[in-house]
Amino acid sequence: MTSTVPNAVQHTDAAEPITMFGPDFPYAYDDFLAHPAGIGQIPATEHGTEVAVIGGGLSGIVAAYELMKMGLRPVVYEADEIGGRLRTVGFDGCDPQLTAEMGAMRFPPSSTALQHYIDLVGLETKPFPNPLSPATPSTVVDLKGESHYARTIDDLPQVYRDVMDAWNRCLEEGAGFSDMNRAMRERDVPRIREIWAKLVQKLDNQTFYGFLCDSDAFKSFRHREIFGQVGFGTGGWDTDFPNSILEILRVVYTEADDHHRGIVGGSQQLPLRLWEREPQKIVHWPLGTSLSSLHNGEPRPAVTRLTRTAGNRITVTDATGDIRTYPAAIFTGQSWLLLSKIDCDDALFPIDHWTAMERTHYMESSKLFVPVDRPFWLDKDEATGRDTMSMTLTDRMTRGTYLLDDGPDKPAVICLSYTWCDDSLKWLPLSPNERMDVMLKSLGEIYPDVDVRKHIIGNPVTVSWENEPWFMGAFKANLPGHYRYQRRLFTHFMQDRLPADRRGLFLAGDDISWTAGWAEGAVQTALNAVWGVMTRFGGATDATNPGPGDVFDDIAPVELPED
Repeated sequence: MTSTVPNAVQHTDAAEPITMFGPDFPYAYDDFLAHPAGIGQIPATEHGTEVAVIGGGLSGIVAAYELMKMGLRPVVYEADEIGGRLRTVGFDGCDPQLTAEMGAMRFPPSSTALQHYIDLVGLETKPFPNPLSPATPSTVVDLKGESHYARTIDDLPQVYRDVMDAWNRCLEEGAGFSDMNRAMRERDVPRIREIWAKLVQKLDNQTFYGFLCDSDAFKSFRHREIFGQVGFGTGGWDTDFPNSILEILRVVYTEADDHHRGIVGGSQQLPLRLWEREPQKIVHWPLGTSLSSLHNGEPRPAVTRLTRTAGNRITVTDATGDIRTYPAAIFTGQSWLLLSKIDCDDALFPIDHWTAMERTHYMESSKLFVPVDRPFWLDKDEATGRDTMSMTLTDRMTRGTYLLDDGPDKPAVICLSYTWCDDSLKWLPLSPNERMDVMLKSLGEIYPDVDVRKHIIGNPVTVSWENEPWFMGAFKANLPGHYRYQRRLFTHFMQDRLPADRRGLFLAGDDISWTAGWAEGAVQTALNAVWGVMTRFGGATDATNPGPGDVFDDIAPVELPED
């Protein structure tokens, strides 16, 4: 993908594609999943044992699916609907094939563990129309009332190429991008760990913005401002400026913001198809068993209380008042739920883990979509020969507008606005129609001759994730100084390190991962938790396919001093 300000230097001599292999925990989850020996087994005496899985998002459904294949009986609890932030919705009165992605909508090829499950359930993907990507006919960058039409970055004024060069230099000089990129492509674990250990120690207390300011390449405030408003890959990143630079380096090292693809028909199909899937290789359960069949078609309702009870077991109370006790449980919801929506026993976790959850920082995020009669933006302006409308990046309220179609003669969808943090909070008091009116006004100032409203064929659909009661934010983003907290949460699945009376409840989900906000992190932490549950029941992986916990000591995340 050619982005407005590309991620970094490209390496044409690279023999291997980049994957989310590190830098914090360089473990090959894709190889683990693909191995013919499978990901582990438990003693036959434990077959049929119930394990609570709290949260029916991608992480919870992946964990439940793999536990079922091992012969355990996952009991999934879900407060809303299966999918979590893989939420695909339709438009009332419109063709049901016309959908909007309210949460995750674009996935990088480097998400190889995620791709395993996409392939497993037979889903297709297609290129996502990010700014200046090959899938995007044209892009308009509108800053300070001045618009520029472009098909490639070469069509933009020189200052944008200057900003691109500044970002590349900043990464190379301040974060050894080329060395890390090469090490990750080659899966050179010692080199990855050597580079990353130094950067974690050096940069854990640094913001994204501070990292830019410390670079000679970004001495210009104007360049930093443009970089924040237009960004790299998917749009402006100034909302990330207060976050830890380590969060941003993880994105660029793993190319998480590059070459995005969307799931044809909607991302929520992935957890829904896993829920219904009847695996051909399954232990204990008869062929034809699925998560759906084990639950009579519906997961258990919301969890309202979690406690430890005699024998170091986990007792779960749900919204109906039903109380069940389990020898093990996996919690995959956003960790703030354990502080607010769910009545929790302090004994569930060590105090340092409670602190880490309390310090979690979530990014707000809002979207609004409208259905339209056709992809009218592909019409050519008679005077200029340009597309009538383009994928749009702007400093106006809309910030990012995406144009989504499935062919010239079919109804289409516009994501009128996709925003984060303060930009998202600006929308919070407004109703869907009020939001749409403000967005159309902003776009009308960029495209004064385009009447978007006349093409709209249904009511808008919108979301503000900070206002969703079972989420309270879109995704985690660590602030400076949060590395130690993240390490505690990610390594929680290694429970032989915990006091004996604090074991049995495992954390998973993308905010437990090092790549919060990416579905790959949800999958990886689900597999970590599955390994932990398997080990708790006396199970093990095959010697030819060691799991994440088996090799943990060799690749454990950097441990910073506490004093």
